[in-house]
Amino acid sequence: MATVSLAHNKVSLALHQLRGPLLPTSPVRALLLLHGLGEHIPAGAPAEVGPWPGPVWGLDFTGHGRSTVPVGGGYTCELLMADVDVALHHLGEATLYGRGLGAYVALLVAGARPALVRGAILADGPGLSGGGTRPGTVAIVTVDPAGSGPPDPFALLELSRDVRPADYAQAFAREAVRSSGLDVPLVVSAYARPEWLRAVSEEYGVETLPVARALELFAER
Repeated sequence: MATVSLAHNKVSLALHQLRGPLLPTSPVRALLLLHGLGEHIPAGAPAEVGPWPGPVWGLDFTGHGRSTVPVGGGYTCELLMADVDVALHHLGEATLYGRGLGAYVALLVAGARPALVRGAILADGPGLSGGGTRPGTVAIVTVDPAGSGPPDPFALLELSRDVRPADYAQAFAREAVRSSGLDVPLVVSAYARPEWLRAVSEEYGVETLPVARALELFAER
């Protein structure tokens, strides 16, 4: 597994090439894997993305895997969205495959960077639900400073509680549909359907397909 270090402000992001294209002459763009909350990118391409004909890459989010663990937390999904933006500027056009938290981030990036994201697959994984649609308890939860990670304990705490209104997610889905040039820019492959994902799945231009079929669909685009 080859790893490239990318600078995102003071954070060093680990971008891993998990596999080259299935055929040396394959013109297909990269598939970029975005992991779930508390996870990291595996040493090789997961079996479920095996059919993808192009190269497969994976990004360790800030505070996860081999990327920098910053001091003091301050995690948001928009911060991770910026992580992916840095990776896309290195890779160029890519299709995103997000698990759990990575699925939500993939949706945001698909809407914010439609020229670079050529389809996003939203799959099950840790952190898919987040903190729901409304603010939760006002109790102050502390983090054990001895647990330095990775994964960063602040990331586990803050990203599991982030609020995800359905209309916020829908706005990014609609922008992906409007600006990507793809008939179907988003595919929902997750079985779990928190409120934000149910809302996205009902949008025009969003399909519900198994992962294998979604990979086939985007490889053809």
